Amino acid sequence: MRTKDLLAALATGLWRWDNASGRVTLDAEAARLLGLPAEPAELSEAAVRSRFHPVDFAEINGVIQLALSEETLAEARLRIVDERGRVQRLVRTRARPQVVDGDFELVGTLQEVPEPQPGTSAAITPITGDWRRSREAFLLDAGRALAEARSTAEVLRVAAGLSMPGFMPDGLAVFGIEGDRISVIGHHGHRPGDEKPFLNMGLATDYPAAEVIRTGRAIYLPTPEDYSRRYPTTWPLAARFGRTSWAFLPLVNAGRTIGAWMAGFAQPVAFTPDERSVLTTVARMLAQALARAGVQEEQQELALGLQRSMMPTVQPDIPGMTVAARYVPTGGGLEVGGDWYDMIPLPSGRIALVIGDVQGHDVRAAGLMGQLRIALRAYASEGHHPDAVLSRASRFLAGINETALRGNGEDQRFATCLYIEVDPATGLLDIARAGHPDPAIRLSDGTMLVRPTAGGLPLGIVPDTDYPTTRLVLEPGETMVVCTDGLIETGGHDLETGWARLRGIIEAHEVGEGDESLERLADALVQAVHGPSSHHTTGPLVDRREDDIAVLLLSREAASCGVGAGGPSAQQAVRRTVLAVAQAEPQRIAEARRQIRDVLHDWADADQVDSAVLMVSEVVTNVLMHTDGDALLVAEISGPRGARRIRVDVSDSSDELPHRRSPGELASSGRGLVLLELLAGAWGVDPRGDGKSTWFELYEDAGDAVGPVSPEPASESEPAA
Repeated sequence: MRTKDLLAALATGLWRWDNASGRVTLDAEAARLLGLPAEPAELSEAAVRSRFHPVDFAEINGVIQLALSEETLAEARLRIVDERGRVQRLVRTRARPQVVDGDFELVGTLQEVPEPQPGTSAAITPITGDWRRSREAFLLDAGRALAEARSTAEVLRVAAGLSMPGFMPDGLAVFGIEGDRISVIGHHGHRPGDEKPFLNMGLATDYPAAEVIRTGRAIYLPTPEDYSRRYPTTWPLAARFGRTSWAFLPLVNAGRTIGAWMAGFAQPVAFTPDERSVLTTVARMLAQALARAGVQEEQQELALGLQRSMMPTVQPDIPGMTVAARYVPTGGGLEVGGDWYDMIPLPSGRIALVIGDVQGHDVRAAGLMGQLRIALRAYASEGHHPDAVLSRASRFLAGINETALRGNGEDQRFATCLYIEVDPATGLLDIARAGHPDPAIRLSDGTMLVRPTAGGLPLGIVPDTDYPTTRLVLEPGETMVVCTDGLIETGGHDLETGWARLRGIIEAHEVGEGDESLERLADALVQAVHGPSSHHTTGPLVDRREDDIAVLLLSREAASCGVGAGGPSAQQAVRRTVLAVAQAEPQRIAEARRQIRDVLHDWADADQVDSAVLMVSEVVTNVLMHTDGDALLVAEISGPRGARRIRVDVSDSSDELPHRRSPGELASSGRGLVLLELLAGAWGVDPRGDGKSTWFELYEDAGDAVGPVSPEPASESEPAA
């Protein structure tokens, strides 16, 4: 029997679609199935297209392209409609497309699909109906999930969790390329160690994944018989997993095969054109996601390597002291920036601690940071004092800015910096500051005070800038905290609210001896800003990770003063603050008031706190207005909690002692000693060899006050407050 007669007996028609000419040739049966007279015909593509449901005809192009790429049959089910768009019948087409001069030629069969009998499960057409809608929803969700994956591990987790419509693989594996061998990037649905036989497999191996990588074409194995027949050598490796169907698809990115994806099924899968279409689409998205994740991981590794090479390790063996440091890059971009810290041994035997922040969060900021850090180390190693180190560094950065602006037209960058020269034996700190946040000190009793220091402009703005030096003493049992503004201001905070956020962390920290305690405090400070708790904060002051963070902690051991184990309790430790107010810096009177409030943060009587602040303001103002020297403020709290005493001394270089006046109702001065007499538990003026000291005391337990004590007037001149 001739083929034509056999096809007619089976009610199967032949058709030929020439994409180049746009003509479709039909035999009599094919024409009948399309609703035309039952005779051979040659029609235009548009005429034939009008006989198909428009949705189905749009889908057939995707099926043909898939068949062309895989060199397989193009199979689909199509709805035939009449002139009014009503469905007349459902037909199945099977055709083998061939590429001819860049166009395709389709030669295949058309056969009517019988209607399902009542009570039986209706056949769902692969490209129409509920299956099609489920497939589209699945691909949208899969594409979104894979696009959001930021690492190779996340991509693999997303791939393992994909729930494909109508068929679900129970085992997945992603293969990569390492030289002339394949590698297992990740797998799901297997036990640990199952991947070992596949780890040392060459690209020439008779294995589906290797062939897919070599050829770039997908391989579908619907049955174990297909697998064992085509790949007898490696079939035993797959047989032990007990699966019945396999799909191996190439992972292609930018026209290059970067690996293969295996989907194994416990239930038989026929791999219809639409099932292959879903798998191919997922493979494309998976390849793009893996390529993106790989690039991002390489960039992160590069950034971390760059940052690691620029960030030194702190010296752990400073006699009598402990140091801890942290660096956290911003959450976006390459995760590199201009924040840095350093620890420099000096020729004098002292140690220099440096922390700074170059403007920006990009590669240029990181490069400038590296150059500036090297310059600072060089100037410090030459033995220059802190002010000279910063002056030279500012000139160095200004020179770089001038060259960049003139040569490349790049914007100028400046840097803030805090340079601290530490004497481990005495705890003496010589501090020079260039536009950087002040250091904070955690006193031996747990109180945190932000220590105001003199400062100059950020580095690089003006080539020749002076940087005054502030001298502090880190007492035994105290810890100094220096950081970049990312730790303070992240989340919309300013300096005041940012330090208030950190104050609770620092003061609640349980002090212990050794490195472990300081490391815990460093972790706690970073967690307060970037930790999980900050992610759930609502309102304007939430974690936005908009800036890098560098933090450096220096703690002086408490054993030398008996604070800590075996010594007095933290409640009995002395709390002290010292502040110098120069004649040219009257604005620091506000800082003096703030220091007193910080020292008295846990004082029992709020009215006494207000009184102390008012008296400090009056006494310091008197010194600046009526003497030629500076004021030195020393405030000290001692005694057990609930019965403490605060003594405030304000020293100046004038020998003239004040005396009381009786200011009138409208007088603008002359009230200073009156306020001391009214508000202080005790007060006085003590002459000294090079000036005098005006002091007052307040008592937490007011019953312990000894009563006001006033000095004898030694002069008719009284500094008016």
